[in-house]
Amino acid sequence: MTKAEFFALKRPVLLDGATGSNLMARGLPRGACTEAWVLEHPQMLLELQRAYVAAGTQILYAPTFSANRHSLKHFGLEHEVREMNRRLVALSREAADGRALVAGDLTTTGVPLKPAGAMCAGELFDIYAEQIGALAEAGADLIVAETLLGIDEAAVALDAAQSVCELPVLCSLTVQADGTAYFGGNCIDAVRTLQELGAAAVGVNCSFGPEHLASLVKNMKAVATVPLLIKPNAGMPVIADDGTAVYPMGAEEFAGHMCELHALGAELLGGCCGTTPEYIAALHRRLETAI
Repeated sequence: MTKAEFFALKRPVLLDGATGSNLMARGLPRGACTEAWVLEHPQMLLELQRAYVAAGTQILYAPTFSANRHSLKHFGLEHEVREMNRRLVALSREAADGRALVAGDLTTTGVPLKPAGAMCAGELFDIYAEQIGALAEAGADLIVAETLLGIDEAAVALDAAQSVCELPVLCSLTVQADGTAYFGGNCIDAVRTLQELGAAAVGVNCSFGPEHLASLVKNMKAVATVPLLIKPNAGMPVIADDGTAVYPMGAEEFAGHMCELHALGAELLGGCCGTTPEYIAALHRRLETAI
C-alpha cells in the first residue's frame, strides 16, 4: 500500500481492538513472550482476529508488537526477528482473508534515549529498521508504531521505516491525562513533528478510556494535516484480587464515546486494553447508523 492509497481510504477507518488482554483470557501466561506463544498457539490468534474482521475491522494489527531484537533478547530469541515477524504477519493475513488490511505492529523498547536513558538513537534506529524490514518483506500493508513513549522515539521509528520501505507509517503515542508523553513532549507537538517527518497518521492509544480524550482530540485536530488515530482502553482498569486488570467500560458506552471523538475529528478508530470484538462491532454499528 502506498501513502496515497492510504489517504484514499474512506473514513472513518475501523481498526481492531486489544490483542494482549484477549490472548491472556485465552491462556497466555503473564510474563511469557507473546509472539512466541502465538506461534505455538496460532488458532487462538486466528479466532480472535477473524472475530475482529467479522465485527467490521478494516485494519488488523499483526501480533508483532515486541518482535524486535531488544525485547526478544529477554527470551533468548533475538536472532529470530525476521522469521518471527514473517510467520506472525502470515497468520494475520490468513485471518484477514482479503477482507482487511494487515499492519505490521511495533512498539517502544521501554528504554529512554540518551541522555535521559541508556539507548542511543543509532542503536534504536537499527532495532526498528531490522523489524520493519522484516514486516515489509513479510507482506504487511502498512506499519503501525504504537504505544510509543516519546516524540524522539517515534521520530526514530518513523525514520527507520522510511529507510527500509515505502509503506505508510501510523504513529501512536501513549500519554498522561494532560497529553504529556512519558519520555518527553506532548501529543500536540507529536502531531506537528511526526506529520512533518512523513507520518501518514498520528494519534494516541492505550493511556486511558475514551471519555477522557475529547480535549486532546480537539487540540490535536487543530494542528493536524494527517488523519488522527485514537485507540483507547475500555476505561481505567481496576486491579482484581488475583492481580488481573479489569476494565469497567462496556462495549456500548465505549462505542458512544468513540463516536463523539469521531465527531471531533478522529478518523482512525479502534480499541486497546480491555476491548474485544464486541466493542468493535458496537462501534461499527454506531458509525453505520451515524453515516
